[in-house]
Amino acid sequence: MSWWGKLIGGAVGLSMGGPLGLLIGGVIGHKFVDKPADEALGDNNELTQAAFFSATFSIMGHIAKADGRVSEDEIAMARQIMEHMQLDTEQKKAAIQLFNEGKKTGFDLDGVLLQFKQAAHRRTTLLQMFMEIQLHAAYADGKMDASEQAIINRMASQLGFSARHIEQLSALVRSNLGLDGGAGYYGGRHSGKSHSALLKEAYEMLGISKAATDAEVKKAYRRMMNQHHPDKLVSKGLPEEMIQLATEKTQQIKAAYELIKKSRK
Repeated sequence: MSWWGKLIGGAVGLSMGGPLGLLIGGVIGHKFVDKPADEALGDNNELTQAAFFSATFSIMGHIAKADGRVSEDEIAMARQIMEHMQLDTEQKKAAIQLFNEGKKTGFDLDGVLLQFKQAAHRRTTLLQMFMEIQLHAAYADGKMDASEQAIINRMASQLGFSARHIEQLSALVRSNLGLDGGAGYYGGRHSGKSHSALLKEAYEMLGISKAATDAEVKKAYRRMMNQHHPDKLVSKGLPEEMIQLATEKTQQIKAAYELIKKSRK
């Protein structure tokens, strides 16, 4: 947990200003250097990890409050993600405080997104993992309402994702949660599904149609596995504590690929 240790010690915090610096400062209690966001972010992995952590939980809180109230399902989802991350007591306390900051009126969503994008150095795979976590938050109560969808669309636009890309990520997340059948992760619902429905979901998860050639299926599979490779994500700034989330996604992507291959024999 090198990034967390450096954050507590001030080595990361003193190099971060802007809205993320204010958020972390409120949680850790340090006085942060008050620099414009684009001047405060250097190219170091610990800083990126701290930005990912703070943006993740504060925006998760913002999404949860989008419809005017935070449901028990949304709180449970946040806590399940914390459990998957195996946060220690202090980290969990910080995550909860960030979640609560995101719920406040006047939360600077655009400012946080802009600074996070800069801290992530526009690394698409890292930004995509971030969007997937926020989609989990939006679907926490089993559906995404209009206010949550508006925030997701706004985030996608800020971070450079197309509507098609977001729909593909949504299909992956719904499958993770078991909303479209299957057991899912994070305490997903299990409704039991026909083979044809599961196969349709597998194609959606890989972002391809049933008409795709075998070569196209393999290419899509390799692309998705590369995007979710835990070691690669951590090397690009994903907090080490989130490696389990990425690992579970690779397992589900592999299962989808195996189902498609089996159906084509």
